[in-house]
Amino acid sequence: MHVDVMTTPQPLQAIGDLARQTHDAGFDGMLFTETGRTPYMNAALAAQAAPGLELSTGVAVAFPRSPFVTAATAWELQEATGGNFRLGLGTQVRTHVVRRYGVEFERPGPRLRDYVLAVKACFTAFRTGKLDHRGDFYSLDFITPQWSAGPIDAPDPKVDVAAVNPWMLRMAGEVADGVHVHPLGEPGYIARHVMPNLAEGAAKSGRTADDIAVIVPVMTIVGDTDEERHHEREMVRASMSFYGSTPNYAFIWDEAGFEGTTARIREKQKAGDYKGMAAQITDEHIATFATESTWDGLADALVDKYGDTATRLVLYNALADMERFERYGEVAQRIRAR
Repeated sequence: MHVDVMTTPQPLQAIGDLARQTHDAGFDGMLFTETGRTPYMNAALAAQAAPGLELSTGVAVAFPRSPFVTAATAWELQEATGGNFRLGLGTQVRTHVVRRYGVEFERPGPRLRDYVLAVKACFTAFRTGKLDHRGDFYSLDFITPQWSAGPIDAPDPKVDVAAVNPWMLRMAGEVADGVHVHPLGEPGYIARHVMPNLAEGAAKSGRTADDIAVIVPVMTIVGDTDEERHHEREMVRASMSFYGSTPNYAFIWDEAGFEGTTARIREKQKAGDYKGMAAQITDEHIATFATESTWDGLADALVDKYGDTATRLVLYNALADMERFERYGEVAQRIRAR
């Protein structure tokens, strides 16, 4: 099981030092999740600063970029990393895609499926000079040598997708190389939804669930005293309330025994009461959806919870406290050695 650090993209002048620190601390890689800054330039600079570090977008927003542009960018990063880049894609939500990016969002699941296939067709075109993808949303059939990135001495980049609901998970199993599980993806949800739906989708393309990487972000609360753990516990509470405000994720709370959590969070959100949003996340929520431990016990706790399902663990909040970052790296090394 590989262990990565999750980060939002940083100012470009800062990312080289952070990549070197991540490598030296003992993590396998970095996962860049797109927010106000784009992930691709961060990945490029990290590749130069810390050769050997595994880098991925987790996730980059798909629809505002053409599949060809995304494929070409991933291709260059795969070359720069010597084959250590994974392209993680997601739909985002309608409001962001339509009102911030100014592009279409109709039928986002089927559109993302077609997008993934179009990206993979571009990879083939870079090697063969022939581009031929005809889907419901994207039709790509023209390429000339001067507009092709050309072959590289590395395999095609792996393409992963973010998926939450059963249809998206089956789609990931069918056409993608991996799935980014949602940060609220506790072990029960993974067992009920992720693994069986991945297996069903994989069977459509002659594969098994073992062929699909399961990338799981984990929220951790770690320290040897409750006082030490208190700060991280409150950060996790706030993060969970943010994710828990999205209606599409309500079923995850409900099935775990916390019915109505999303509705209560949204009521506070509409009133602009952010402290009230966090207050809807009880200690019982945290015990189910996060991993709390001493430093010595954290590696075992994470392996016990996710060792049977996760291909890659992504430490969600390891960078929140740089004084503790190296200790998280030691945990990553212990997990990898298991």
